[in-house]
Amino acid sequence: MDRSSFKLYHKHDHDSRTLLETYFSGDPDMAFKEDTLKSPMEKLHNAFDKGHMTGKILIDISGGPLIHHLYSACEFFQEIILMRTNEQCIMEIMKWHDDRTGAFCWGHTTAHVTGLEGRSDQCEAKEMKLKSAITHVVKFDTESETLSDLIGLPQADCVITAWLLDMTCKDQADYLRILKKILKPLKPGGHLILFGATNASYYTVGEHKFQLFTYDEHFARDALVREGMTIHQWEVTPRKFDSHLTDYGAILFLTACKQK
Repeated sequence: MDRSSFKLYHKHDHDSRTLLETYFSGDPDMAFKEDTLKSPMEKLHNAFDKGHMTGKILIDISGGPLIHHLYSACEFFQEIILMRTNEQCIMEIMKWHDDRTGAFCWGHTTAHVTGLEGRSDQCEAKEMKLKSAITHVVKFDTESETLSDLIGLPQADCVITAWLLDMTCKDQADYLRILKKILKPLKPGGHLILFGATNASYYTVGEHKFQLFTYDEHFARDALVREGMTIHQWEVTPRKFDSHLTDYGAILFLTACKQK
C-alpha cells in the first residue's frame, strides 16, 4: 500500500469526534469495542488492582481525546495530567471535563469499569472522581525540545501512553526519540504503561487515511530496554476481526519500571 498519501495525526486536520465515534463509541455494532474499549480497561483494572502502581502524579501522554483508560487510574493517583499533540483533541476532552453541551458520552466505559470494580451503581461518582483528578490538559509537542508549555511539569509516579507512538512516529529513529521524551517526566522507580498497535500501517478517520508507524513487538521491547526500563508485564493480543478501517495485527500492552 502506498503510504505517501497518508496524513499525519499531529500535522494534518484530524476530526477527533469522528475518531471517537469510529473506534470508541458505545454503539453495540462498533467493531473495535473489544480491542479499544473492553480489553484495555480490563487490563488496566487488573494491573492497578495488584497495588504495585500508585502515587501522587500520573501523566497520560496518549493519542486522541481518550479518557476511558484513566477510570481505574484515578483510584490510585491523586493528580492526573493529560498531554495531547492535537488541539482538537484537547478541546474535545475539555468539553467532557467541563460538562459542556455536545460533549462525547463516555457512559458505556464508566459502566464497564464500575462493573469490573463491583460498583455498578456508582457510575456518576466514578466520572466525577476522574474529572476531579484531572488538573491539567496541555499540549505535547513532539518536535520541540521542551516537553510542554506547562511551567514546572512535575515528575510522575506513573506515565501512561496509549497509541501515541504509533500515530506520530514516521520511523524507528522517531520512535526512539519520542519514547525518550515520554519517559522524561517519569521518576526513577516510576511505572510506564503502554498500549500500541503492532504491524500496522494506517487507520481511517472519515474519508482520510492516517499513517501508523509499522513495528513489531521485538522492536518495542528492545526500545524500552535501551531506555533503562525493566518490563514487568507484556501481552500481545491478536486482533479479533477484519476491517478496512485499519490494518494493525495485534494490540500490545505492557507495564515497566524505570531504573534510572
